[in-house]
Amino acid sequence: MTASTPPTTAEELRGVGLRVTAARVALLEAVRVGDHLGVEALAAGVRERVGHISLQAVYEALHALTAAGLVRRIEPPGSPALYEGRVGDNHHHLVCRTCGAVADVDCAVGHAPCLTASNDHGFAIDEAEVIYWGLCPDCSNAHGS
Repeated sequence: MTASTPPTTAEELRGVGLRVTAARVALLEAVRVGDHLGVEALAAGVRERVGHISLQAVYEALHALTAAGLVRRIEPPGSPALYEGRVGDNHHHLVCRTCGAVADVDCAVGHAPCLTASNDHGFAIDEAEVIYWGLCPDCSNAHGS
């Protein structure tokens, strides 16, 4: 009996019906090794791996990866869109008001209370987006709080 190996990035792309390109593979891998990265940072990561790629091509690939469920886009108010590879769960985010640092925070353990709205207005709710705002430890220490 052999241990199953995780699918390659190319196999994951094929599995969701996307054409495999060097840019898409590099972009998906850059999102997954990064930590809530913006488009410019992701484009730089892709360029390091495959050479020139236009910003428009990065946006188009991110749109396709997000629509396919391989990447998650978050957009805290007042911030540019950020992308992460953690998908398929109902986690939330902590955002620093001063420096903009973002960190993941798991939803409550057990049942998912954040998916039970006080009034669902007939919607079939399957995800909740919660953003906790405050100061990260570095900014909090800098402000003497």
